[in-house]
Amino acid sequence: MRKLVFTPYNQQWPSLFREEAKKIKKIFGNELIEIYHIGSTSINRLHAKPIIDMMPVVRNIKHVDLYNGAMTKLGYICKGENGIPGRRYFQKGGDIRTHHVHVYENGNPHIERHLAFRNYLREHPQEAKAYGELKRKLAECFPNDITSYIKGKEALAIDIETRALEWMRQQ
Repeated sequence: MRKLVFTPYNQQWPSLFREEAKKIKKIFGNELIEIYHIGSTSINRLHAKPIIDMMPVVRNIKHVDLYNGAMTKLGYICKGENGIPGRRYFQKGGDIRTHHVHVYENGNPHIERHLAFRNYLREHPQEAKAYGELKRKLAECFPNDITSYIKGKEALAIDIETRALEWMRQQ
């Protein structure tokens, strides 16, 4: 059973991202345009689940399926769209997850959403702290219930995302 674990910010998270990004770049080659570190581990000083979220942006999302075998050899489980049309999703680490990879085709609006959220929280540390504190409390209340954890943070995450998109468009 997967248990929610929260830890203080780890200074190693950016280097863990870079190490894994190199491996993924080798797999996707010229299909890859860019790869971003997203999610809570990409925000300095934010307590988080110790899972590195990565967002490769590719030229053609349909070509990503051709790399499933290589991603499997790297230790990932290929989950297809996993509930989000136009995405390819991969998980590494089983019940003790280490990485999530969210692949989108260049131009997909989810790219802007993820980057706006990340950049906004990087620039607004008080909001990042409040978001992290809520997530920590939810993890304590629902250590074995990922669905309740996600529902508990949903309203604040949507609120932050709305403000983040507005903020980013004004930059």
